[in-house]
Amino acid sequence: MPIRSLALPRRLAIALGVVALILALLLVALAAFPWGVFRETIARRLGDSVGRPVTIASVERTDAFSFTPTVRIRDVTVPQPQGVPGDALARIAETRVTFSAWAVLRGKFRPLAIDASGVRLALVRDAQGNRNWTRKAPGEGGGGGLTGLRNLTLRDVTVDYRDDKRKRRFRVALTSDATNGLRIAGTGTVRDTPVRVTASAPAIGTGQGKPWPFEALIDGPALRFAARGTMDRPLDTRHMTLAIDTRADDLKLIDAIVEAGLFGTQSVALKAQARRDGDDWDLTGLTGTIGASRIEGRVRVVKREGRTRLDGAVDARNFAFDDLASDEGKAKAAALRREIGPRVVPNTRINIAKIDKTDGSIDLRIHSFAGETGKAIRGLRGTLAIDRQLLTLTGLRIDLARGTLSGAMRVDQRHGADMPNVTLNLRLADSSIDALANDGTIDGRLDGRVTLTGRGNTIREAVANGSGRIGLIARDGSLPQKLAAMMGFDVAGALLANEDERAGLRCMALGLSLRSGVGSADPLLIDTTRSQARGTGNVRFPQETIAFTFTGAPKTSGAIRLPGSATVHGTISSPQVTVPEETKSIGNVLKGLGRAITGKDGPRPGDADCAALSRRVLE
Repeated sequence: MPIRSLALPRRLAIALGVVALILALLLVALAAFPWGVFRETIARRLGDSVGRPVTIASVERTDAFSFTPTVRIRDVTVPQPQGVPGDALARIAETRVTFSAWAVLRGKFRPLAIDASGVRLALVRDAQGNRNWTRKAPGEGGGGGLTGLRNLTLRDVTVDYRDDKRKRRFRVALTSDATNGLRIAGTGTVRDTPVRVTASAPAIGTGQGKPWPFEALIDGPALRFAARGTMDRPLDTRHMTLAIDTRADDLKLIDAIVEAGLFGTQSVALKAQARRDGDDWDLTGLTGTIGASRIEGRVRVVKREGRTRLDGAVDARNFAFDDLASDEGKAKAAALRREIGPRVVPNTRINIAKIDKTDGSIDLRIHSFAGETGKAIRGLRGTLAIDRQLLTLTGLRIDLARGTLSGAMRVDQRHGADMPNVTLNLRLADSSIDALANDGTIDGRLDGRVTLTGRGNTIREAVANGSGRIGLIARDGSLPQKLAAMMGFDVAGALLANEDERAGLRCMALGLSLRSGVGSADPLLIDTTRSQARGTGNVRFPQETIAFTFTGAPKTSGAIRLPGSATVHGTISSPQVTVPEETKSIGNVLKGLGRAITGKDGPRPGDADCAALSRRVLE
């Protein structure tokens, strides 16, 4: 064989040997690498994550040779950000971390075991939602678990947590080991009410590659929030399935835990199944009570790009509107009623300025109402939707004891408006006077229409500032014969009418042209089988004061018609009729009698065109 042909394999062998030697040296270097030289780098990376300098006294390797080295980190201090008072954010006396050197070569740090002792954490979220332990915006990342962590040992660990945005504060101790698993225990307050906090889960190492069960409880005299479920992997709070069982004196207390923007109510007891995947939540099988109202429902919560979308459905039975107000809210409403008297237009708050990052759609159905409300209202359904501070209530249908109230509402507070613009479009159909007034004096079919637009923080305020039209028409009913005679200013008919006699109510029409909260009557007419009365005047909101003046005439012959007029004043809830002294004086009665004898008491009115009046007020 030629000498040249033998040289090539020899050179290749030498080259391969050199490469193998270099790789072996690199492996030895990796296995014996003094990781403590990265102390400043570790401190700098930690400082970048929290936005302030981090100090580390020492980082040293505790083993001599391994591809899964263990390093001991001593005396770590993370200061609080500027403006946050109190002790350091974190003080850690000692931490031992075992990790994969191979993962570090690939640019990933994956701890296999963590042993920490002498840890003090002071976590703060301010009223604006800023968190002192991260530079990420609220809702970004976090809670994804530690893949590959085989052991977590915690000794002498205390966490102080203060949340000024949700008014909650906890001080808890954490322990963890391979025998007893993870344990959390401590005390705190939620909206100034005392609570006890506990949580438990198996040892970290037992949960790798399979669901990791856990239990958590916040318990106190005014609030109990219990959760039991499984995380997809240890400490992975972003992927878990759980059952929730909670009760509270007020829904606001539960909201301080779940942060869903809920409102104050009467006492609450709720259960639900929940599933979280990343920033998305599915809440199903929701059942329970708010006050005496029974609630069922479901909701899906999706968070994207800093916004939250809620989609779901709520069904209620034995529902009471008062259950949706806290004791404080009910006391304020009662004080307002004492101050200004009863009102027909509700004072429901509709300012949605604080709901600036929530969208969604909720189908609402109330199958039955409690108490006296249940006698007048049989059911309610509609769809409540919000899109960037445009709130709509569509498909609204309220089933009354007789008839329906249907329509829609729109609350527009887009573009940073301080006060929303409210649009109401409601129609009352096939109802009756008796079903709403419930005294039986006057009855008849009742239809109505409301179309108005106005600005206000409450429905009452929006009507007070609103313009539009309100119309009511009653037809084909009856009323006491005496009352019908009085409407025609027929003194003889009023005196001689039998208490049990009834007259026909052909129609009663009221149209209010509303401008800046003042509704001018156009038309205002009451047409009965024996008289007709016409009125002028107005209704003022929010006071709901009435100022109507009526004149009337009898339709029947032989009537003694009094010259003059009558006024209706007071409020919608408490109207009062006043007949001027000159109208009911003896002289005026004699004048009417004389005109009746001489046949000069004026023309008799004909029947009103009730169909045309109905079209006019309901347009």
